Formats: sequence, structure tokens, C-alpha cells
Amino acid sequence: MNRSARPAMGSVIYFTVLILLGLYFTFAAVQGEYGVFRRAEIDAQARELQSDLDALNVEVAHMQNLTRRLSDTYLDLDLLDERARDVLGMVRSDEIVITR
Repeated sequence: MNRSARPAMGSVIYFTVLILLGLYFTFAAVQGEYGVFRRAEIDAQARELQSDLDALNVEVAHMQNLTRRLSDTYLDLDLLDERARDVLGMVRSDEIVITR
């Protein structure tokens, strides 16, 4: 029996396929649709959206405060006077107007 020193062709193909599958799954885990980079993008987008939501919540609270102050149950006369002057563009004769 004369054995050759080179490996069998089946084992070379088997290990080549295993290496290629390993490379494919590694690439998919890093840059795929559900990979590490996509996760970082989603986290950054979530932080940005959370800051937008916080800003909108502050604005909504401010608007709710103004609405409550102009409601029938609680009327802030200073705020009503300010809004009426702003909407109508009127001033008293003894006032000084400073525009922005």
C-alpha cells in the first residue's frame, strides 16, 4: 500500500465549507440586519427619540398649564390680558412697547 502525503479531498472541502460558514455567520453577526452595528444605530436612534419625547412632554405640560390658567374654573387675568393684547395687537396709551 502506497499512501500519499496529501490530505483527502473530502476533508479539504469539509473544512473549507466550515470556514466559509463561520465567516458568513461572523459577518452577519456584525453587519447584518440584526447585527452589532445595527443595534448601535437603533440605540442611538432610541436616545434621540427619547430626548424628542422629553422635549414634547415639557411643551405639553406648558400648554396644559396655560390652558388651565385660561379655563372657566381658574382664570388668570394677567394671562388673559397678555393673550388678548398679543392676539389683538392693542396697548394702553400709558404703556411703552418694546418689540423683539
